[in-house]
Amino acid sequence: MRASEPVDRTALARHVAAAVREAGALALKSFKAPVKSWFKHGHSPVSEVDIAVDALLRARLEAAGLACGWLSEETEDDPARLAAERVWIVDPIDGTRAFLAGLPDWSISVALTEAGRPIVAALYVPVSDELFLATAGGGATHNDRPITATDDSALAGARAAGPERRLAVLAPFGVVAMPKVHSLALRIARIAKGDLDIALAGRDGHDWDLAAADLLVHEAQGAMTTWAGETPVYNRAKPTHGALVAAGRARHRTLNELFREGRITFR
Repeated sequence: MRASEPVDRTALARHVAAAVREAGALALKSFKAPVKSWFKHGHSPVSEVDIAVDALLRARLEAAGLACGWLSEETEDDPARLAAERVWIVDPIDGTRAFLAGLPDWSISVALTEAGRPIVAALYVPVSDELFLATAGGGATHNDRPITATDDSALAGARAAGPERRLAVLAPFGVVAMPKVHSLALRIARIAKGDLDIALAGRDGHDWDLAAADLLVHEAQGAMTTWAGETPVYNRAKPTHGALVAAGRARHRTLNELFREGRITFR
């Protein structure tokens, strides 16, 4: 299929959902069992399970028959993706540290981007059997039920997760720090479901951490941008981003306004 041809996003979402569920089942076979792991660049851990899941996902996603580039945390980057209109962006296991530690909050993240923005997204949490799906213009679901972000502009009492030093900046506004969510993609997806009110991401988050969660939040009537309000663009030469904030739209506007006024600042 040529990249310029339209995509049946609903059918493709079903295909991606099956792929991430299969990948989750593969990963669960080794969860809490001894696995080979090592450190790569930036002292980031990777395991043989990450590699196996990556290979499975690539095979299943390429079987969809789309002409797409490929960007995955566990695949050597191919610059040819930069010329592709559509690109699969994949994190085989987002939260590898949690996976290796036997903690439940790791996920499998897949997005298809078109012209730099996600159009199909799937996030699967194998331990709790949670499947988040979204299509651009088609809404977001959690285990087949429609989801929406919380609709409130107030910061007092808002439940937030993210880096501790960033949460500390929001504490004077009455924001309540919640336990750490090790998977960044899952942390942001919790905004889409309404389990969190604010999710923060520090600098240098990668496309594979963010693309699927971005669409989930957007389709659940939320927003995820830089603190200055800029929308992330994916599949650039350097697939990293600055600090980001996700929330329901009203609360997101409140946070952006406070930042622009200089009442929220980060060092």
